[in-house]
Amino acid sequence: MRHLTTTLLSLTAAIALHGTAAAQATYTLQQLRDSALHNNLAIRTSRHDMAAAQEQRREAFTKYFPNISAAGAWMDANKPLVSMDLAPLGMPTALGFIKNGSLGSVTAMQPVFAGGQIVNGNRLAKVGEEVSRLQMQLSEQEVEKTVEQYYWQMVTLLEKKKTLLACRTLLSDIHKDVQAAVSAGVALRNDLLQVQLRQNEVESQELKLRNGLSLVRMLLAQYCGLQTDDFNVDSPMQATLDETAQPPATADVSALPEYQLLEKQAQAASIQRRMERGKLLPTVAVGAGYSYNNLMDKDMNRGMLFATVRIPLSDWWGGSHAVRRRTLEYRKAQEQLADNTQLLHIRRQKAWNDVTEARSQVLLAQRSTEQAQENLRIQRNCYQAGTVTMSHLLEAQLLLQQSLDRQAETRADYRNHLLEYRHSMGLSAAR
Repeated sequence: MRHLTTTLLSLTAAIALHGTAAAQATYTLQQLRDSALHNNLAIRTSRHDMAAAQEQRREAFTKYFPNISAAGAWMDANKPLVSMDLAPLGMPTALGFIKNGSLGSVTAMQPVFAGGQIVNGNRLAKVGEEVSRLQMQLSEQEVEKTVEQYYWQMVTLLEKKKTLLACRTLLSDIHKDVQAAVSAGVALRNDLLQVQLRQNEVESQELKLRNGLSLVRMLLAQYCGLQTDDFNVDSPMQATLDETAQPPATADVSALPEYQLLEKQAQAASIQRRMERGKLLPTVAVGAGYSYNNLMDKDMNRGMLFATVRIPLSDWWGGSHAVRRRTLEYRKAQEQLADNTQLLHIRRQKAWNDVTEARSQVLLAQRSTEQAQENLRIQRNCYQAGTVTMSHLLEAQLLLQQSLDRQAETRADYRNHLLEYRHSMGLSAAR
């Protein structure tokens, strides 16, 4: 019978050959992030929203300029619009006026005071633009998080695929040894049947894994805007522990986009309250106009300057309630800011706790894998010596397979928790 070391060396060569045989494109996590940040629908929608907010701010700025309007008309009637019968005056005729002609006018109105509505409207539009920028940041974080989850899910499945390949090769090796022992009459046929049953289980697991891997590839390709789902990802499972992550040492959360978004909402509520008050104040405007007409068969030109004052009187009846409503909304926004600030602190601490726990799970899984490997070696030697049964050997093989799967899962969980912690600290994903 072959020694376990020889088997493992052959497995390593088989896995390496399996990895180089495929001609698929291989993407790194950063390449997938960049592709998603460029192609994902959520990011494109956020860009459109941000562009719309910029246009709204520019639109609000135009309210500072005069409102200019022009009007014109032309007419040709079958009878004069104004006529006079001169018969009572002893003149056997009639006079008619305004039968045809044209007229035009140009007017410019410049607001002088509008209760602060123009100024506050511009402030509100600027806040809206800043809100769209913060929402863009949150969208980018969510896309990064989703890409990383899909990526590590695929990496985990690829690691499990390697484990199943190693198990299949190991079971095939054991099957040959047991079959030879059965033929020589030194082993029971039941041992051979147990190995074959375990081989069937591994084959079933491979089928499920292939389907799961295909689905994750499709999801990742769709999310990142890739043109094909026939690709692979690198699997740096041996370099996933980040020892540079430090526990949260500051109580400041003002740099987080979530906090800034809440702050902007409170600021917008304050501006809306001032705008509601401005609707109850007088508005003053000055203007200039020019008009021309030739309705009396004579060119007539006029210019004028004017001023207008509008004082809302009955608006106070409902306006005072509108101001109170805006005041309550402002207070609500302030209370939400205070409450969510505490939740952001809790989220940050929980994220760090998850990172430390996940790191411990990785180390524990790694230690369990080493122990399972040693247990398999001992059980195989004992089986060769005839001191343990086939059931013990196959149980040792299954424990090693489960340990390797658990190791891949814990490393993926660690990376996902680490990204969540970086976001809670206001940091981008590690490059």
